[in-house]
Amino acid sequence: MKICLFGGTFDPLHLGHLLIAQTVCEVENFDKVVFVPALNPPHKNGKIISSIENRMEMLESAIADNPKFEISNIEIQRGGTSYSIDTVTQFKSEYNISRQNLFFLIGSDTLKNFDKWKQPKDIVKEVMVLVAVRPGFKLSSIPTWILHNIQFANIPRFEISSTNIRKRWKENKTIRYMVPLAVWEIINKYNLYS
Repeated sequence: MKICLFGGTFDPLHLGHLLIAQTVCEVENFDKVVFVPALNPPHKNGKIISSIENRMEMLESAIADNPKFEISNIEIQRGGTSYSIDTVTQFKSEYNISRQNLFFLIGSDTLKNFDKWKQPKDIVKEVMVLVAVRPGFKLSSIPTWILHNIQFANIPRFEISSTNIRKRWKENKTIRYMVPLAVWEIINKYNLYS
């Protein structure tokens, strides 16, 4: 079985996330794309994020009808800070999956700081890192050792970001066509970004 882990805060999950996941699934021929919501993302330390319950509800509502998409609560159950190396090694162990069949999807915006992650060299040894290119990405800013250990996804670029969605919501601008209707309803129900 060929699986792609797609980690993130997903605050909120948006159509860009879903389009990337679906396209990567088709292009790379994955059996499953597993969304892994971060309980306590280290890069968001001190920043306000929606509760894990709200973020899980948004994820569940958005992917419910896609048989290729699943959610793993591995980081929620583990507790503490959500480090990718811990998630990858735990997932490999629990599902007895080899490096060749386990991929870890990140955006090129995330790749810029990959060398500052916890044990980045161990991550690329444990899993195939797959990078979705975001607008404005420049290869020159990435250390050579990283470029030699990753794979770029051959997918179109999507210019939707969770940061922009939260900003638009606070400014009372529409987020229509940026998030699935079910996610919009959850944001509205809990007044998440006011």
